[in-house]
Amino acid sequence: QRQLVESGGGLVQPGGSLRLSCTASGLTFDGYSIGWFRQAPGKEREALGCISSSDDSTYYAHSVKGRFTISRDNAKNTVYLQINSLQPEDTAVYYCATGVVAGSLFQEEYDYWGQGTQVTVSS
Repeated sequence: QRQLVESGGGLVQPGGSLRLSCTASGLTFDGYSIGWFRQAPGKEREALGCISSSDDSTYYAHSVKGRFTISRDNAKNTVYLQINSLQPEDTAVYYCATGVVAGSLFQEEYDYWGQGTQVTVSS
């Protein structure tokens, strides 16, 4: 059974950092683009960035470029999202998903999603 599990969320103070993980079971990331997305309360889900399985190229939404970094560990079948300088507006549920279009930030091109991990930024 294919499964994506996000972890690493929690409560963090403004200015802090978190590293979220997306671990796959029942599938490998080879051949997939892995995307990170988030949905804040009362808002639509937005794309943050993705990493291509073919050459590990990363692509980011303009709004998060510079603060968010996506990386992967093939041995652990895990993709990471490092978030720095967290602000209250980063409070959201963060999701990872697999897609077959390299470099895509369009949610419609991602077909398998995890359940999400909550990130809350508050003092």
